[in-house]
Amino acid sequence: MEPITKFSGSMVALPINDIDTDQIIPARYLKVTDKNGLGAACFSDWRYNADGSPKADFPLNQPAYQGAQVLVGGHNFGCGSSREHAPWALLGAGFKAVVSTYFADIFRNNALKNGLLPVVVDAETHKQLVSLAQEDPTAQVTVDLESQKLILPDGRGVTFPVDAFSRYCLLNGVDQLGFVLGLDEQIASYEGQTPGRVNTLATA
Repeated sequence: MEPITKFSGSMVALPINDIDTDQIIPARYLKVTDKNGLGAACFSDWRYNADGSPKADFPLNQPAYQGAQVLVGGHNFGCGSSREHAPWALLGAGFKAVVSTYFADIFRNNALKNGLLPVVVDAETHKQLVSLAQEDPTAQVTVDLESQKLILPDGRGVTFPVDAFSRYCLLNGVDQLGFVLGLDEQIASYEGQTPGRVNTLATA
């Protein structure tokens, strides 16, 4: 997982409320266990016509928004069923962060575990970001995870919440398993100091 510390990027806006995980990545793509290629299927049912051709009016297909690293979604982003494929698809599409006024809990947790940063902002800031993205595709925001601030083009900084453990993992580019593996020496030391407990478990 790539570390996230501070980056600047342009935005693309999908200000639609209640975007669920089946819209982010339709269920027919859930059979794959390889993340490669899922970016092309991100928002597939909205993005392509029945014959597979791209819909010209869909923002992700428009040349001006190619390379955008920040997706500005609507309220209650990521609702619906749990699937890690949703953040995989968004990451595959080039996004490092999604901005919304509210994220569904399961999606938020899956995103944080996979290196996609969910940024919660107030309604007024969200409205400003949507306008900026739609009016000027070159407008950039800066996401600073270390200070937990989203910095707008006018220089205003907006603080966003993220729990301490997720923040540590994202800053250091490790997932939960990687974090535990990094404690190998401490675990071995603890086990060495409690042989009775280890023997009890081994014979249970």
